[in-house]
Amino acid sequence: MISRFFNLEWKQYFRSSHWQKGIALKIVMVIFALYFIGIFLAIGVGGYFILKKEYPESDPLQLVNSYLLFAILGDLIFRYLMQKLPIMNIKPLLILPIKKSKLVHYVLAKSSASFFNILGLFFYIPFAIVLIKEGYNTTGVLGWLFAIILIIQSANFLNFLINKNNVALVIIVAILGTLIGLQKFDIYDVTAFGGQIFDGIYANPIYSFIGVAILAVLYHLNYKQLRNLVYLDEAVSQKVEEAKSADLSFANKLGDVAPFIKNDIRLIWRNKRTKTVFLMSFLFLFYGLIFFTQKTYKEMPAMLMFASLFITGGFALNYGQFIPAWDSAHYKMLMSQSFKYRKFLESKWILMVVMTSFLYVLSFPYLYFGLDIFLMITAGAIFNVGFNSLFLLYAGSFNRKRIDLNKGGFGNTQGTSATQFIIIIPIMGIPMLLFWLFDTYVGGNAGYIVVASIGIISLLCKKYVMNYIEKKYIRDKYLMINAFGKEA
Repeated sequence: MISRFFNLEWKQYFRSSHWQKGIALKIVMVIFALYFIGIFLAIGVGGYFILKKEYPESDPLQLVNSYLLFAILGDLIFRYLMQKLPIMNIKPLLILPIKKSKLVHYVLAKSSASFFNILGLFFYIPFAIVLIKEGYNTTGVLGWLFAIILIIQSANFLNFLINKNNVALVIIVAILGTLIGLQKFDIYDVTAFGGQIFDGIYANPIYSFIGVAILAVLYHLNYKQLRNLVYLDEAVSQKVEEAKSADLSFANKLGDVAPFIKNDIRLIWRNKRTKTVFLMSFLFLFYGLIFFTQKTYKEMPAMLMFASLFITGGFALNYGQFIPAWDSAHYKMLMSQSFKYRKFLESKWILMVVMTSFLYVLSFPYLYFGLDIFLMITAGAIFNVGFNSLFLLYAGSFNRKRIDLNKGGFGNTQGTSATQFIIIIPIMGIPMLLFWLFDTYVGGNAGYIVVASIGIISLLCKKYVMNYIEKKYIRDKYLMINAFGKEA
């Protein structure tokens, strides 16, 4: 039966029109996947020796164990925002003499083999092999690896239980933030606590079987939840949800663009993909920690500017590149209304600027890394507000692919075209190149000044640039209506 399910999904995938349309994009996604697999594999093989060299007095396994608790919580947050349950097309199968339990077990088993669960193993398995070769207890290492695999699978099924609960996300983020704060300010040694747990599993591999019980419970809860939904009447019935309204009267102060701002806020919060983009923008605030804490990047000013742009530009870059495709479902209706197109574009610009400014305020703790780093973040924020916000609006006039807002998560490439890859060059390449040139050959604060100046000049020229962008959108309006009217 399982082989038949695989066969049906294989045929469905390769016979669909979407496969023919998105083959080039799928190749790019495969390249990215192979890139990350290669990175994890390299770290897994060389991680032991790197840690041994950098921290000769410490045990590499104990160092990894010390930070596994942070990694597990971070993985849960990432899964919440990006992962979705793989659903096969089960409606036609519900009228066939197939046990519902088999359908549910297949869906859950399929989720166990997702990219999220496999990627981490390219680090943990090679790392475990190196540990064994370096003389560590084989039984202890295998017990440790078994526990890690169980934790990964448990996170997979836990995510499906809490995925639609925003309170759960807030709780996990709060726990992770609290633990980081306790460790950072030497209030409590969280790494020692976490390290003791996983060191104990290595010393007594029998403890790893606790993970079997946890995994079994989570699997059973998921099974019960899905089993109650696998009915024909459930599959064909139309769900009626009670509309929830929020008080958005504060937007009225923005004048004529207020209705568009309100619609954008509702669109972002009520749909999976836009909500993911919004929440992910706050995770990008921590992007600088990857670069600013490593000695290697201190000699690569262009990469530091890359990180600085992402810290405040997470929302603008991810939301702005798909303007106006976010409105593609109702674009035809929108264009039949009596309003100035300029107001529609202004609302998008204001949304990007407000979010960039808010993220900049939240980036103030980066002063901890020094004034130079914060000046770089400030220059990046000005560049995002001035140049990138306008350029993303202009680039949006070339978008011709419809987006289904209800589809979200990792691997969703709807609305993606060559435009999204081309715009990376000016919005990231220009500031990185200019900062590197002026920082290297002029020195001082020249790099910051040049990048910030481009943002300021763009703001001063906003009126003229917006006039040009508006004309471009009006000229291409009917091309967009036609393109967005087609099924994705």
